Amino acid sequence: MDADRKGRTNDDPARRRLQSELRELRQLRELRTREGGRDRRAETATGPARARLDQPRTARPGLISLPAYDPEAFGVLSERIARFLGTGRFIVWMTVVIVIWVMWNTMLPENVRFDPYPFIFLTLVLSLQASYAAPLILLAQNRQDNRDRVNMEQDRARSDRNIADTEYLTREVAALRHGLGEVATRDFIRSELQSLLKEIDDRREPSEVL
Repeated sequence: MDADRKGRTNDDPARRRLQSELRELRQLRELRTREGGRDRRAETATGPARARLDQPRTARPGLISLPAYDPEAFGVLSERIARFLGTGRFIVWMTVVIVIWVMWNTMLPENVRFDPYPFIFLTLVLSLQASYAAPLILLAQNRQDNRDRVNMEQDRARSDRNIADTEYLTREVAALRHGLGEVATRDFIRSELQSLLKEIDDRREPSEVL
């Protein structure tokens, strides 16, 4: 009995078909692994493979790597500095520092003076401060311009929505007026009832006479 079952299972066509498909899949897998090994050996022999067009190109590291920073945080800091530069407090503090600087280098003894007349170091400090203040102010102005542009776009979109809503409400009111023109009003119904009652009374009078 066992030998007969084994013979039947071996002679089953579905089983033979599955075995043949499994054998073909194994052969395809072995062929792919061989081709992959050949491609890797060819890449190592000829150099790196071409970059794929369906993938974004990564930035190549340059000779000098600049330090990374957060543009938003730097912009906020520049706005704070620009606001401080545009206040009277900055002017007062800068005036106090310049006066102390000049008095220190003119009235004190020569061995204590660090920047004698004509105050070259003071001129360098002020020019350095101006050279840094100008781009910071420009950066703050650019950020303010961007915010103003966004606000203008939002206001324009809001005004467009308001105009569209107004036009819609105008059309609805016109449709209601047109519909109300065909509806019987209270005065019209009263006048019709009065005329109908009058006509009934007129018909009733001849009948009573008869």
